[in-house]
Amino acid sequence: MAACALRRGLLSTVSKYNKKHTHRILSVVDSSSGFEVYRPRLQCRACGLPSGVQQRRFMSSRPEGKILETVGVFEAVKQHGKYETGQLFLHSVFGYRGIVLFPWHARLYDRDITPPMSDSKPEPPGAHGSKEVKGKTHTYYQVLIDTRDCPHISQRSQTEAVTFLANHDDSRALYAIPGLDYVSHEDILPYNSTEQAPIQHELFERFLMYNPAKTPPFTARDTLKAWQEKNHPWLELSDVHRETTENIRVTVIPFYMGMREAQNSHVYWWRYCIRLENMGNEVVQLRERHWRIFSLSGTLETVRGRGVVGREPVLSKEQPAFQYSSHVSLQAPSGHMWGTFRIERTDGSHFDVRIPPFSLESNKDDKAPPAGYTF
Repeated sequence: MAACALRRGLLSTVSKYNKKHTHRILSVVDSSSGFEVYRPRLQCRACGLPSGVQQRRFMSSRPEGKILETVGVFEAVKQHGKYETGQLFLHSVFGYRGIVLFPWHARLYDRDITPPMSDSKPEPPGAHGSKEVKGKTHTYYQVLIDTRDCPHISQRSQTEAVTFLANHDDSRALYAIPGLDYVSHEDILPYNSTEQAPIQHELFERFLMYNPAKTPPFTARDTLKAWQEKNHPWLELSDVHRETTENIRVTVIPFYMGMREAQNSHVYWWRYCIRLENMGNEVVQLRERHWRIFSLSGTLETVRGRGVVGREPVLSKEQPAFQYSSHVSLQAPSGHMWGTFRIERTDGSHFDVRIPPFSLESNKDDKAPPAGYTF
């Protein structure tokens, strides 16, 4: 679907065209139902023709009853610097439309890169390997996802992945903000639009206002600034961990969610987001997970199971990525996690993909987790 074209069509085409060519982003609209089904393609304004074989494929395989409608105009991808609040974009892997709320500056620990001895992250006790990993600053963005695109990415990426501890007596109660995501800088394909409300999301007008005098023409409302400040400890992205095994890259981002009291003890909660990406040409399927969870209290837990979040995703060249979030709780303020995913090839053989070890650290301040979905 959209992810295939974006990864191998849109990104390469945008980088190859010079500044004289402006690209319109087109979407497919179901003329019978009025519901928009997103199928991005590129068109060159200078020549008026589709740019590339991948785009012609969309024209020829388009279902009957679909028409193309302009969504916006691509902008140059930023090789340096960061995107501002209000920047419209396409996700280069999952293909959805979104808008940037604000940036986060994280430390990326990439185990595929051999580091010097300084500025490195030591291995947790019992983790695989003995390699220390150097961290480098990397920009991520808090974004809103267009709700019209959520049904078309739900099998590849959760659209309710950003969760919080609810302010209830039940220490396990969680609530989610639908259509909120974290996006890496290299996954942003920026575009602009003449629409005053180009993104459909219930928080769009609460968080952003249209200001044609600005570039991009959407600025943060005080509501967004207040929400960011209030929820900063529970939204903040600090460490990102990445490792590749046999062309399957695993990226992990842990988030501290807060502490709750249960049965006269303290329970600390974390959310972790995992993205698996097939960097090769071979079709594979995730079959099993194997986790090792170490707590500062001295306990070591082993968790095995089929698939992840009830699924056994297939990773192919057409749909190379799968992203999900899950949760873990400890009766200690810190710990570590690491493990493997069992991957199956089309011939029935298996191999294990390493999950990079990552720390579970609680915030030093004792602020209470957010009390609810308030503004």
